[in-house]
Amino acid sequence: MSLLLPPLALYIHIPWCIRKCPYCDFNSHEARTDMPEAEYVAALIHDLEQDQVLAQGRKITSIFFGGGTPSLFSAKAIGDILQAAERLIGFEPDIEITLEANPGTFEQEKFRGFRLAGVNRLSIGIQSFNQTQLQLLGRVHNRDEALCSADVARGAGFDNFNLDLMHGLPQQSVADALADLDQAIALAPSHLSWYQLTIEQNTAFYSAPPVLPEEDILVDIQDAGFQKLADAGYQQYEVSAYARDNRRARHNLNYWQFGDYLGIGAGAHGKITLPEKQAIVRQWKTRLPQHYLAAHNKIPAAVGGHLNSFNGGGEVLQAEALPLEFLMNALRLNDGVPGDIFQQRTGLTLAALQPQWQELVSKGLVNSDPAVLQTTALGQRFLNTILASYIRD
Repeated sequence: MSLLLPPLALYIHIPWCIRKCPYCDFNSHEARTDMPEAEYVAALIHDLEQDQVLAQGRKITSIFFGGGTPSLFSAKAIGDILQAAERLIGFEPDIEITLEANPGTFEQEKFRGFRLAGVNRLSIGIQSFNQTQLQLLGRVHNRDEALCSADVARGAGFDNFNLDLMHGLPQQSVADALADLDQAIALAPSHLSWYQLTIEQNTAFYSAPPVLPEEDILVDIQDAGFQKLADAGYQQYEVSAYARDNRRARHNLNYWQFGDYLGIGAGAHGKITLPEKQAIVRQWKTRLPQHYLAAHNKIPAAVGGHLNSFNGGGEVLQAEALPLEFLMNALRLNDGVPGDIFQQRTGLTLAALQPQWQELVSKGLVNSDPAVLQTTALGQRFLNTILASYIRD
């Protein structure tokens, strides 16, 4: 099989936030002084100029501004970045452009500016509507700000927005978690990301772990929550993603279907297919904002033969690693991924998934039809077990 070029997305990382949350393990940094907005925008554009060749003639299908808190930047800054991306690479006519935002940074006029700049989707980090939980999570917004965020988004011209909501929070009961979910549903977003809090390394919660709900409470929350979401018309299409009216997150779907994406900004990751070299390359940019800003004048570093002065590292994915790399994304989707997508985007035949796949079929964890790589309902609950079958010794 030969590698084929998949769709191309763009991830843009803006690393500053008002305050670092104790559960957050992302590359985010508190903005203790004025953010160097103009300098960072110039660095992002320079970064993209050097990565432009990796588009290989493709236009961008989706853009995601992540962080940090990208909504701390001005609408002009976001617009300048988008104009540069369209000039350097080009946009598909129906491009999805998402900006992460937190309720504590919401001003309707500012968000109207984001909409006019080209952003057509928001992802709003609510996490909880419970004031006590918001304080335990270190959020900078309060309950009232969380409640008005949907109205502010709609008033600024956004009919497509996601709410991020966590469950399994410290001291949270089943009733508390479902009350949060009821409130989120009442705000009628087009998309909900509803996921369980996990304690990650290099976070304040890892150093001083809070007391989380016991396993039987977590199961009760999930079972009751799934039913509430389904009754409200939210279709689960991925482990923690639910959409109404088929407003699925196209940028995330590209990740899960093993598409390509450029990553610009401090610590941003990218994945690029190089058919001429029959290679798939992962790369990441230098992590600390001050080092990223200083990279304008660096000697370009090579990743997979590609030179970029902002490169922090990278690797060429070896053939034996590709089954796991593909499945750990694709099997998150309820509908799975067609088998021919696996072949086109890894350059491997379906035989590369054997004999593990057949053994998983015998255990009732995955679909027996090779035309669709998909878990069963049981397999969804044991996804880590499935993936462990493909971990190399």
